[in-house]
Amino acid sequence: MEPNQRGNATGARSVYFVSDSTGVTAETFGRSLLAQFGLGRRRDDASNVQEHRLPFVDSIEKARAARRAIDEQCDEDGVRALVFSTLVDASIAAELGRTKGLFLDLFASFIGPLERELELKAEHVLGASHADAQTPAYRRRIEAIDYALATDDGQRPDRLREADVVLVGVSRCGKTPTSLYLALQHGLKAANVPLIPEDFERGRLPEALAGLEGRIFGLTIAPARLSEIRQGRRPGSRYAAVETCRTEIEQAAALMAAAGIACLSTTSRSIEEIAATVLQQLEARRGAGRDA
Repeated sequence: MEPNQRGNATGARSVYFVSDSTGVTAETFGRSLLAQFGLGRRRDDASNVQEHRLPFVDSIEKARAARRAIDEQCDEDGVRALVFSTLVDASIAAELGRTKGLFLDLFASFIGPLERELELKAEHVLGASHADAQTPAYRRRIEAIDYALATDDGQRPDRLREADVVLVGVSRCGKTPTSLYLALQHGLKAANVPLIPEDFERGRLPEALAGLEGRIFGLTIAPARLSEIRQGRRPGSRYAAVETCRTEIEQAAALMAAAGIACLSTTSRSIEEIAATVLQQLEARRGAGRDA
């Protein structure tokens, strides 16, 4: 294959996320940078990058093996792979840095300036950002995940009073993944309640939500996008028809407006963006409560 500047035969650039721990930091930061160039995941699951995750590279031998694999991919693609690294150990990072790929050491870019500013030496502890399994914050996250799973899709309405956040909306508008993200990343107990035809017929929100208005966030979505998502679950069904989706969304919006609940659109927002907006608004509500 002729060398090119775009990537391999599929048109995708090979990208590696390499870490001595789980790789979450390298992947998150790397994807954020790639998004600035229009590279990365797309909503339809197509991608213009070919991602490879290499976690737990915590020895020279593993770094050498990773470098060989990356170099072979570079030769096959005819263009340099992009390598995002959060390796803490300098000798391990140096071994990987000999790769034919473009080596981007995310920690080295920041450790030096921080050491100078703080007048402290970094500890260079492997997996330090994830070494919190015994802390109260970690335990809160585990409890929040258990809660999100237990109350998913309107289960256990008797436990809604425990919630920090309650997400409300029609089926498949993004409630479950947002609830789990809020639990996993922020330790919030996030329940979610679907609005169903019976609620529309009664003309009011489920009784279990009474008195929780300060914690409720409505989610909405464009009918065409909702139909697309539902078609993946029940193709050709009335449930997935655009007209059904449009009617449900309009009825849900009317119920939430009557209850004074604002809606967040999930149509073109990522789960991270939805969660960030919820957190921002939750903090604003709490601040308003303190000022009242």
